[in-house]
Amino acid sequence: MINKPVKIVECPRDAMQGLHHFIPTELKVKYLNELLKTGFDVLDAGSFVSPKAIPQLRDTAEVFRQLDLTATDTKILAIVANKRGGDDAVLFDEVSYLGFPFSISETFQQRNTNSSIEQSLTTVNDLQNLCIQHHKKLVVYISMAFGNPYGDNWDADVAQHWVRKIAEAGIETIALADTVGIATPQDISYLFKHLIPEFSQVEFGAHLHCTQLNWINKVEAAYLSGCRRFDTALKGYGGCPMADDELVGNLATENLIHYLSLQNEPLIINKDQLNQCLELSNSIFNPVISS
Repeated sequence: MINKPVKIVECPRDAMQGLHHFIPTELKVKYLNELLKTGFDVLDAGSFVSPKAIPQLRDTAEVFRQLDLTATDTKILAIVANKRGGDDAVLFDEVSYLGFPFSISETFQQRNTNSSIEQSLTTVNDLQNLCIQHHKKLVVYISMAFGNPYGDNWDADVAQHWVRKIAEAGIETIALADTVGIATPQDISYLFKHLIPEFSQVEFGAHLHCTQLNWINKVEAAYLSGCRRFDTALKGYGGCPMADDELVGNLATENLIHYLSLQNEPLIINKDQLNQCLELSNSIFNPVISS
């Protein structure tokens, strides 16, 4: 039985990035500062990528300068797509983690970061060295970890092969991402059950894209297989705009918290603050409804 505490990585960056309407910088700052009071372990709060690719997050630098970290233990994570983005991200004292999407689908890696899988492995090494120099930690997301919609070769052996490559680069946090929501509970269980014992030095996480109909089976498969790090987004908003024409929602934070409460997992989440954030999210994700 795994007795490590569960970590929750709240992902407003993932929730926001695909929206067509631009969220004003001051509203982003307000939302993130409220989330920082809630008790999450990590806040995936922005990205240093091309504004042409993700225009919604073109103000990440300005947002980060206004974050209030004086009364929180929550750490900030920023997504980068290449070393240039890493060079920008490490300049911010607010940032503790850099996140890099490493796809095991050649098609998606080209789509997402304009590089091949092999080139991206070099980027992982470059970013790892950069993080060490600047006292940051690198989190590598294994995108399309459970399959892809492009017909690229995939099976569990392919996923394990690339996870080994990433682990050999010294990466201590690796998240398996169900990027387009096609993972089965069987595949989720198989990978976590085999990878966690093999790489005891690695903290494995689950970045699950799912619906209200299938989330619990995916969460349970990961949890019962030893995963103790979960990425979520309030109300399940978001998804990867680079992956497909239609976004597949994230694992809803409130659903995960409910599931963990049934498992008697001790959590430090401030429920009143969480409810305030849920209400505030309406003005961000449904501005017409909330106005």
